[in-house]
Amino acid sequence: MYLGVFIGSLSLANLISRMPAAVAQGFIWGMMALGVYITFRLLDVADLSVDGSFATGGAVTVMLILAGWSAWAALLAAVAVGVVCGLCTGLLHTKLGIPAILAGILTQFALYSINLRIMTKANQTASIKKFGMVWEEGHKGFLLSSLYVPQAILTGLLLTAMLVALLYWYFGTEQGSALRATGANPHMSRAQGINVGNMKLIGLALSNGVVALSGGLMTQFQGTADVNMGRGAIVIGLAAIIIGEVLCDALFTKGANFAVRLCFVALGGIAYYIVMVVILWLRLDPNDLKLFTALIVAVFLAVPYLQGQRRPAVAQARRGGKEG
Repeated sequence: MYLGVFIGSLSLANLISRMPAAVAQGFIWGMMALGVYITFRLLDVADLSVDGSFATGGAVTVMLILAGWSAWAALLAAVAVGVVCGLCTGLLHTKLGIPAILAGILTQFALYSINLRIMTKANQTASIKKFGMVWEEGHKGFLLSSLYVPQAILTGLLLTAMLVALLYWYFGTEQGSALRATGANPHMSRAQGINVGNMKLIGLALSNGVVALSGGLMTQFQGTADVNMGRGAIVIGLAAIIIGEVLCDALFTKGANFAVRLCFVALGGIAYYIVMVVILWLRLDPNDLKLFTALIVAVFLAVPYLQGQRRPAVAQARRGGKEG
């Protein structure tokens, strides 16, 4: 009876009304997931510095907008600073011999203080009423905002498509192919004359640049930057990647090309955020969101493994049946 009363108290119209904003934010997290994908899947490096570089992208963006910069210029500056963050992690790893996971933690730890220096305090707000949107006459403020959700969805879609196209093109070049080879087999890559250290530097720099871009977009969307806004970004990125890959493998059982996989990684960000909205709609405790995120990542990480374990068992059972 209690379950029936609870279900009856939920408003489907309320859930539907929340979906457009979830999709808009999902595009931003999807772009962040593309940055994580570069290190996690292509480079095979565990980079934890993204929690810091996401917030750095937001901090740089909000401060430059407050200083009168245009939205595009602020985002480009955020990407440049994100690249520098990635280079710091890469130098710690490749030149000083610090394990990649520890190098990322050190960079993330240092970025907390740097972000406070950039913003001069824990958070900064840029009001859309003051700066407006770029498509409004006489304004050069935000590219997207939570106050204009349809435009934010369109902007997110266009930027995601551009980012996927650029990454697809780059990883098809000689340098991009060398970077992918480094992640696949560093020993063979080194034997083929590829400078593995430089490839890791480039990959980490590119990854954090993309993550900082998404941090800048998130700042514009919500109109504020916070020193803790990147906390848990790596887990969200991993969740989006795993969700996207599982969906891709389910729809393309014979395999999909690199461009399709990149698109599904971005779609994984949307799917993740929609799940979070549904959880909140069910009136579950918001303090448990991190727990649910961890459970979602664990489930989707386990699915490919369990499927791989199941196939040999099924094949063996079939062989046994034929022999019998």
